[in-house]
Parts: sequence; C-alpha cells; structure tokens
Amino acid sequence: MTSSLETALLCPISLQLFHDPVMAEDGHTYERTAIMEWIRLNGKSPITRQPLSISGLRPNYAIKKVVADFENNIQSKDYKFKMGIDVRRDKRALFQSFGKRIYKADWITQEQRPPVIILQIEGARAQKEASFYVKLSRHSHIVRTYGLVEDVVPSTTSVMLLQEYASEGSLYELLAYQQELPNDKILKEIFIQISDAMTFLTLNQIVHGDLACRNVLVFRFDPNEAKRNYVKLTDFGLSRFSSIYSSAAGVISTTTIHVSNHLTKDNNCFC
Repeated sequence: MTSSLETALLCPISLQLFHDPVMAEDGHTYERTAIMEWIRLNGKSPITRQPLSISGLRPNYAIKKVVADFENNIQSKDYKFKMGIDVRRDKRALFQSFGKRIYKADWITQEQRPPVIILQIEGARAQKEASFYVKLSRHSHIVRTYGLVEDVVPSTTSVMLLQEYASEGSLYELLAYQQELPNDKILKEIFIQISDAMTFLTLNQIVHGDLACRNVLVFRFDPNEAKRNYVKLTDFGLSRFSSIYSSAAGVISTTTIHVSNHLTKDNNCFC
C-alpha cells in the first residue's frame, strides 16, 4: 500500500507526476491542464464534489519544487540507482513468470518520492544508456521507468528497471477476479489507451513483442465511469525482434505474441 506522502506527488486525475501543480478551492492539488479540463466538463471537484472554478486555481509552488528536486536528482544520477543505497526491495516477488520478476520497492530517503517497483528481466542485458529507457517511457499510457538498478553484486545475466507502481495490478488480474466483465464502454476506453501507447512505440520503431492483458497495468478502475479508468502498457521490447535489450551470454529466449480475447471480438486481432 502506498503512503499519502508518495501519492502527494501524483495528480489524482492524470495519475502522473506533477508538472504544473495548482491547488483548487476544494483544498486538493491537481495538474493544471487536467483540472481545467475536468472543471469545464464537470464543474465539480473530482474528490469532494463541491463546485470549482478555473479562476479559483492557485499555483502550488511547494509541490512543484519537490517534483523538480526529484527529477533533478534522478537526472544527476544519470538514471542509475544502487541497491541498498538508493532503493531497496522486498525479498519476495509480487509477481513471477518465465524470465521476469516484479518486486515492491522503496526509496531509501526521507524525501517525498513516487511509489515504485523493481522489474527484473532474466536473460537480458541493457542495450542502451539508462536515459534511453527513461525517455521511451515518457508517455501517459506507458509505465514510467525511472532508471536502471545495479545490485550489490552486479549481474551480467539480468536487467533491473525501477518503475512506477500500479496499485490495481494487471488487467489480467482485474478481468479474472471481477464477478462481471466490465461493460463495452469501459473495455473500449481501455483499448483506446492501449492503442495510444502502441502507436507511440511504433513511431519510435519499437516492437512490443508480448501484448497481453498481463502486460497492461491498471492505475485506476471505475466500473461506472469509463473515462475514469486508467491503464498503462509495460514490458515492451522483450522480443527477439527488438534492439532495446540484448540476450545475455549463453541465454536464448523467445517471446510469443499474445493478444487477449478480452479486448478483441471473435478472436480477431486489430492491433
């Protein structure tokens, strides 16, 4: 479970790190563009439901400084972090599958930082500089990578990425444990967001290689309001067709492309 200090750096509407935070008349802080659009469409606070006005928005300089300090700090580290010095992880993995482990992680600092996980990819080595992985994840529907993590004993057969934490788990888990499947409006909204992320990867000449519900993370789920649902794509570039990672010496791995029939009709694929 994430703390209020961690989530204080994220806009409650966009679930992104603040860039231009403003405080509204309900006492909560939002990203300026997100709350302005919300007010135009709804006129009320997304949290308290009290009336809000665009003219009542005020810059939150304190939060802006905290976020700026965080961004400057990780950039100064060249987006490389050391286990036990910058971050720590739980001993047990939250999730484990062939060639992949996900660990809940924490920053080793008293400063406000966004909640994170560590994604460990076995049988792979980083093909690019750490900044490449960070820049490639700067999209609203792609899980953000903050950088690479070096273990106490550096490994030549795995890569560890420090990424943002999705509180609702994967789309696979959501669909599997719901008593009823989400309605068509919600599924279409999710599919639009996934398509947006896939378009971004295509424009950057990246092959995802494993598009499946388990690789779509849910940051917010609302069974009643389609537009409030928020998902992000993860684990792209792990196929043998991609140049994002190179195979570790002596390790051969292949990836099968999957598209969940939860998001397609009659098992036809359109993405």
